[in-house]
Amino acid sequence: MKYFQQIKPISYLKAHAAEIVRNLSEQGEPLVITQNGEAKVVMQDIASYEQMQETMAMLKILALGNKQIEAGEVQPAGKVIQALKAKTSL
Repeated sequence: MKYFQQIKPISYLKAHAAEIVRNLSEQGEPLVITQNGEAKVVMQDIASYEQMQETMAMLKILALGNKQIEAGEVQPAGKVIQALKAKTSL
């Protein structure tokens, strides 16, 4: 994805809001909005945003799992399953 093709000044956003929203929905690529020549915000369609949030959540879970492994806070799955079976048979 080449962001340089998707950069527009804020004045363009003000004048073409409906077109921008339509294009974001159809293309699924983010749009960078500039103000005074500096990138200020990124706009994207809701489907892409939700997918990004789900990906971020998964990455956080993986990072937490890696920290737990490094800290030795894990047990083999078989051992956990045996312990659960022992609790449920009581």
